[in-house]
Amino acid sequence: MRLYVVRHGQTQANAEHRYLGALDPELTETGREQAAALRLELPDSIDSIVVSPLLRARQTAEILNYRLNMPVQLLDAFRERNVGVFEGLTQDEAHQFYPQLWRQNITRQWDIGPPQGESISQVVTRIHQGLTTLVAASAAHNLLLVGHGFVAKTIRALARQDFSDFFDWQLGNGHWLVLDNIERILQHPAPGQNPLQKG
Repeated sequence: MRLYVVRHGQTQANAEHRYLGALDPELTETGREQAAALRLELPDSIDSIVVSPLLRARQTAEILNYRLNMPVQLLDAFRERNVGVFEGLTQDEAHQFYPQLWRQNITRQWDIGPPQGESISQVVTRIHQGLTTLVAASAAHNLLLVGHGFVAKTIRALARQDFSDFFDWQLGNGHWLVLDNIERILQHPAPGQNPLQKG
């Protein structure tokens, strides 16, 4: 299976460099334009579309699906990471309001996350399970998955079995990542021990 992973178009929170997570804003006009531009790059061979349930992803998928006119499957496994008390804040605001959490570099810890949020480990497990279910149930050869930045970097790391550049690599709004033979993810369980540790 070839998997096309799309990050939704820009929202106002993206433009303001805010933690977005489980918040559910709509696309900006720029975000809609990004999705429309990406639609022109889509191959005609897409035969299945899966989307995060969050509005920004659904709006992006609707634009991408304009000429394909295919059924869209919403899967909660591919929603964005919930970063709890940091949601809606800029990094400066998070540092100001939650200095102790900020000093812990809490959003980059494997097994713990910000209060009311998810750890990286929880998100990786959720996405791995979602991919496993998706691949097992789908007969698609070319699958389009419209999701989020953290979802894209997690799928990429799982596919490569390599988390070494996890925090450095980022998929931009309205961009996509193409992964071939995504079934190989099923050959490996989601990492249990912290793969972010050096050495």
